[in-house]
Amino acid sequence: MAVPKRKTSRSRTRSRKAQWRRTPVPTAAVCKRCKAPTRPHTVCATCGTYDGRTVVEVE
Repeated sequence: MAVPKRKTSRSRTRSRKAQWRRTPVPTAAVCKRCKAPTRPHTVCATCGTYDGRTVVEVE
């Protein structure tokens, strides 16, 4: 059975483990009405519209 000759450093181990733990960048869509960046499939926080119609009254 193969035995490693040298100890693996912490930075090498942590960078290898961090590859799958990395959080993805949140996706951003653009509101059709006010052109503000929003999350997809959610109500716009700026103007309160969703799918071209007013859903929430914004103060």
